Amino acid sequence: MREYVRSLVDGLQPGDPAPSERELVTRFGVARMTVRQAMDALVGEGLLERMPGKGTFVARPRRRADRPLSYSEEMLRRGFQPESQTLLSRLEQAGPGVARALGITEGDSVLHWRRLRRADGAPMCIQDSYLNEVLLPGFLEKHMPTGLFDALGRRGLRPTWAEDSVNADLASEAEAELLEVDEGAPVLRVARRSLCGDVAVEVSRTVYRADRYTMWVQVGCDS
Repeated sequence: MREYVRSLVDGLQPGDPAPSERELVTRFGVARMTVRQAMDALVGEGLLERMPGKGTFVARPRRRADRPLSYSEEMLRRGFQPESQTLLSRLEQAGPGVARALGITEGDSVLHWRRLRRADGAPMCIQDSYLNEVLLPGFLEKHMPTGLFDALGRRGLRPTWAEDSVNADLASEAEAELLEVDEGAPVLRVARRSLCGDVAVEVSRTVYRADRYTMWVQVGCDS
């Protein structure tokens, strides 16, 4: 299906409308989610772009992103409306993995912020963020920030690059309940270290629903 849509838009100009999901569902007789995933992949390649409230169009040339996107930015780019629900926010002692990733000593104070993140009202992922408390004193006290990257940006610590590792896995009972899937359903586990220059400002561990989330990776090479 992806290649069929690609062939349909090859001769179109940037800004021209792409086939609608309804048209593709009718043509192929498949579920709407299958069509959405194929379209998502072409959006990720930069061939198509979504404009909320308008539709999907042949993409205009765009620059490669020069910094990591927040969850909200990524979902909006995919054409979803993002939402977040705080499940936990507290001060903890850094375990060995988090301490190593943040460049601190095991047992040092870290801020732990767990959120259930939705897209168009449906669960997309569970995200645990760990932040160096020394860099962000009082970060989770009084008024919770609405967005992590925006809050970091106000402190001059907006991540400029990140390192990800991705593993396929199965949802635990607790994860399945939050994500509204069956226990043992496929999930993607993404571990990320976000840095501002040379300073590690956040470590996150995110569990995505594999039936809703497609990971996009941009790859370039020298000519």
